[in-house]
Amino acid sequence: MERVINRRDLSFQLYDVLDVASLSAYPRFSEHDKASYEAVIDAAERLAMDKFADHAHKADENEPQYENGRVVMIPEVKEALSHYLAGGFHLAHRDESEGGMQLPLVISQAIAAIFTGANASTTAYPFLTIAAANLLSAYGSDAQKEKFLKPMLEGRFFGTMCLSEPQAGSSLADIRTKATPLPDGSYAIKGTKMWISAGDHDLAENIVHLVLAKIPGGPEGVKGISLFIVPKYQVDDEDRVGDSNDVALAGLNHKMGYRGTTNCMLNFGENDACRGYLVGVVHHGLGYMFHMMNEARIGVGLGATMMGYAGYLASLDYAKQRPQGRPVDAKDPASPPVPIIAHADVRRMLLAQKSYVEGALSLCLYCARLLDEAQQTEDADTKKRNLLLLDLLTPIAKAWPSEFCLEANKLGIQILGGYGYTRDYPLERLYRDNRLNPIHEGTNGIQSLDLLGRKVMAEKGLAFRLMMERIGDAIGEAKAYPVLEEQVAAMQGAVDLLSRVTVKLVTAAHEGKTEAFLANSHEYLLLMGHVVMAWMWLRQATVAAAKITDAVGDDRSFFAGKLMATRYFFTHELPKTGPQAALLASLDTTVLDMPNEGF
Repeated sequence: MERVINRRDLSFQLYDVLDVASLSAYPRFSEHDKASYEAVIDAAERLAMDKFADHAHKADENEPQYENGRVVMIPEVKEALSHYLAGGFHLAHRDESEGGMQLPLVISQAIAAIFTGANASTTAYPFLTIAAANLLSAYGSDAQKEKFLKPMLEGRFFGTMCLSEPQAGSSLADIRTKATPLPDGSYAIKGTKMWISAGDHDLAENIVHLVLAKIPGGPEGVKGISLFIVPKYQVDDEDRVGDSNDVALAGLNHKMGYRGTTNCMLNFGENDACRGYLVGVVHHGLGYMFHMMNEARIGVGLGATMMGYAGYLASLDYAKQRPQGRPVDAKDPASPPVPIIAHADVRRMLLAQKSYVEGALSLCLYCARLLDEAQQTEDADTKKRNLLLLDLLTPIAKAWPSEFCLEANKLGIQILGGYGYTRDYPLERLYRDNRLNPIHEGTNGIQSLDLLGRKVMAEKGLAFRLMMERIGDAIGEAKAYPVLEEQVAAMQGAVDLLSRVTVKLVTAAHEGKTEAFLANSHEYLLLMGHVVMAWMWLRQATVAAAKITDAVGDDRSFFAGKLMATRYFFTHELPKTGPQAALLASLDTTVLDMPNEGF
């Protein structure tokens, strides 16, 4: 794996499309500029390629093993993470007072993208820790921050989130893990958690599990869920790591992909000696956990993007170098074969991949940019609008890349043919790793229910209207460039289509047709996802159209590639929204009407 991202594209996205350099006007980022951002990204790329990409294949072939009650994994994982922690990359967005770099989130996400593209399995350990640390920063008490957050920021403790259980995957209302109050203010934790990524390892002194559990006598369902800090090892009053906290590794789940990341079943309180510490107030646990889950969902989308991106670059390099076949109009069978990039179908697959991965990257970085502005602005209205829009885009940022960047990996394998299906090239591993992303942090079906059932109708549709306003602004800017005339018209048509379908569905919901309203929510997710992606591409194309006139050489080729990828998405992908809209508008109930016995 010689490349995981096109740095020219990343620079374009950050500085030309998102104008990240302007964030330095905020006091928090005033010590930074484009040069400092690029220096950190350069350092991240060097480390990612030197210490992460080099063992991605080995970690996949030698997945962690469960031996004598503990996890054993290849040593390269710990070595890579020691360099990562020493470089302070886990603190990229944290305050300087905490030892952090105090970078904008959009830059820290760009850094995360590079590490994920190089080796998703190894990067999962610190990324989950970062998300857990952010949750504790927001909701933990001062004492909890001193005892647990501080060593997480120091890189001594790692973190996880423990939601699912063997009998209750996505249905958190049905969890059985109990938290019984004790006289000293702690809780006795007892239960089993399943599918816990990074749930056990020897990579850190301790593991801070954030565990959802129910306090006996509390409300039924999700309203009775509380959140607890449950460390793997006890931590005494002097903040020293001590004996086991009765958190037992019951076994490892052996996965299709992401094999280098432990995925565990954990038993809490087998010996009635597991202690947990309440985060915040009782029965508000799910709300707190969503702080971590929403962050993780955008991270899932970014991870899916980067696996697709790495696969796209690998198949592009292969297509340029692999001679095979001749042009369709070639008459001489003795003529030399041409690189397969010359063949129309290969070009189609490359363009599709480019449109998926570069578009998805644009969306993930746009989400991070929204949050940066929301956190730094002093204008209350701007903050509210950005957070509402981010909330609406989160299920799309998770689900769309995990659908279509997985498709990109499939196309990458197809370009390599038989070689792509072997372990001699990274494509088959990238595909297997990426297949997890439509499942975890809330399946894409759950994302679609969240989008249509909650986010679209939130605050009487305000977030949806905000998105439409932003798309309208993009259309207005694009109108200045005649080369984008067809895309402007298509974008306006897609917006009108989405608006009409959304009104039809919301009306059905208000009429009490709840099942019909939500029956095809996945189609709605795909529909809105494609409209959002067309918006992302129109934004990129507008900048490219403005710059290509004066561009020469490689720059001109780069901008021409952006314009052509935009044309591809609008010509080949956006028209798919027509049949999706027709299906949704019909309130079709086929999936509901099918009798169970008919399957």
